[in-house]
Amino acid sequence: MCGIAGKLSLDRAVDPELIERMCEVVAHRGPDSRGIFCDGGIGIGVQRLAIIDLETGDQPIANEDGSVVVVQNGEIYNYRELRRELEGRGHRFSTTSDTEVIVHLYEDHGDACVDHLRGMFALAVWDRRRRRLLLARDRIGKKPLFYAARNGSFWFASEAKSILQDAEVPRDVDLDAIDCFLQFHHVPHPKSAFAELRKLPPAHVLSWEAGRIELRRYWKLSYSPDERYRSEDEMGERIRAELLEATRLRLRSDVPLGAFLSGGVDSSAVVAAMARLSSNPVKTFSIGFDVESFDETVHARRIADLFGTEHHEFRVEPDAMEVLPRLVWHYGEPFADQSAIPSLHLAELTRRHVTVALNGDGGDEDFAGYPRYAANALMNRLDWVPSWLARGAAWGLDRLGPGPRPRSPRTRLRKLAHGLSLAPYDRYAMWVAYFTERDRAELYSPELRASLRGNRTAPSVIKTPWVQSDATAYVDRLLDVDVNTNLPGDLLVKMDIATMAHSLEVRSPLLDHRFMEVAARLPAATKLTGRRTKLAFKRAMRPWIPDEILDRRKMGFGVPLAEWFRGPLRDLPEEILLDTRSLERGYFRERAIRDLIDRHQRGAEDTSNRIWALLQLELWMRTYVDAERPQQVAMSAV
Repeated sequence: MCGIAGKLSLDRAVDPELIERMCEVVAHRGPDSRGIFCDGGIGIGVQRLAIIDLETGDQPIANEDGSVVVVQNGEIYNYRELRRELEGRGHRFSTTSDTEVIVHLYEDHGDACVDHLRGMFALAVWDRRRRRLLLARDRIGKKPLFYAARNGSFWFASEAKSILQDAEVPRDVDLDAIDCFLQFHHVPHPKSAFAELRKLPPAHVLSWEAGRIELRRYWKLSYSPDERYRSEDEMGERIRAELLEATRLRLRSDVPLGAFLSGGVDSSAVVAAMARLSSNPVKTFSIGFDVESFDETVHARRIADLFGTEHHEFRVEPDAMEVLPRLVWHYGEPFADQSAIPSLHLAELTRRHVTVALNGDGGDEDFAGYPRYAANALMNRLDWVPSWLARGAAWGLDRLGPGPRPRSPRTRLRKLAHGLSLAPYDRYAMWVAYFTERDRAELYSPELRASLRGNRTAPSVIKTPWVQSDATAYVDRLLDVDVNTNLPGDLLVKMDIATMAHSLEVRSPLLDHRFMEVAARLPAATKLTGRRTKLAFKRAMRPWIPDEILDRRKMGFGVPLAEWFRGPLRDLPEEILLDTRSLERGYFRERAIRDLIDRHQRGAEDTSNRIWALLQLELWMRTYVDAERPQQVAMSAV
């Protein structure tokens, strides 16, 4: 696990000191060593977190004659099998690291080397003979990769802040990306919050040669049903076998391992698999809250006791918000998933004990675990309702106003009524939105609305993967969309940045691409029926995990923002969002912001998620746009 960075130039040598700065600003991603390769118009750097081959695995790594050079952020889990194949074809290795297999695969297969990799990675391969760069990102998007092209130069890096170390790259804000952020609480790929930067999408390769850039997608999940399963028992056996294999590969490490444990279905399943494959007790780590409705530690302890793990807990309280400036600094773009707070603390706790942790990310996207899937499936079954009736119901519910909580009956009925008159992809976009189209229309200043007119990406973020999906079942279409949007844009960004901030590697067996291929092709009815979610996965796990864990209500991994913004953090939104510095940007209407804060503090509506998004945006502006050069902020900046 590492941070990588580089620059190419057509007409001049790359300054090695720039590559040093690009590495230094992400040293937290890999504190064990720094490697620099410079050769005229190419400069590549890497900060390494040593996990496999601690002695000889430093990067960059080259092939036998030095004609191919590679840096990688991530892990190739099937490197041992690949090495045996490559050695059988005559390749000679100088290390025992997983990264070295990439250079030899490139020699044999060129850009198709990525097809052989089973893991999480963002990599750069420099072909010295052809003066050609290859960038690649793993299939699911576990590892991030930004890039920029300008005036004959090309930059790439694990984090945007590395590229911004070069004064040649402007830090202009992409207002269209901000519009997307306010709807989806993250900036979706290939957009970046910076107008000059882009993100390489998951499952894509990018080549740069003589200033020409080409992108190609090399993998896509298929939801075409697999007709081979004759019984639920066969499905369960296959799911357990694939989970054990994915977990076994992720236990390959030369440093201590552990696991995140929430006590939910997914993390419990991963810990159960680890316990079956490990000769020593598994180390497990959990986060708790003083607000009971957010606290899952009792369930985590139940699983820890069941499997005899070495268990550790950490509690998050309102003063944990002191981490806010550090949160903004590390994420590098506006990012409003509130669970980044406990994720950052959980990573800090875990890193005191281990260097690698496994987690349960991906189970909800594999097996339809989120409540929104059931809600949208219900709306799909109500498509027979005439549009005039749906619009009338929406008008009436709007007159009543929103409910006081996101899950209150009135709030859900409003969403249902508004969604019935929309196309399925627009309906889902509305359901997952922080700020809906109408919310943003009320919030935006006339100047911001004018600048966005005719240049908006947000409507296509859900529509494009929806239309491109091969899924025939409605719920599978929802899953396919999330795998291509929310998963890489939110969940995986949250976990990568939170863990890398503390030099902790996290591995996700449920995001193994072969495991996901099996899950995707299961019959849709075995994932979601009515309000019953993750049916096939829960059936498969019943021999391992108690019913009380499998059948309890899903809690998620949030923080009690609503309570905090009405209690100990009551003054924070007004201090920041209504500050002269914020209002003078001219993006938002002051009255709309005051109303948002007032409705929340009166208890008329829970607007905490929207307040949090605006806070993240403003603090990002202060840290990355206002500052002369992006650098870590102190609390006084807030």
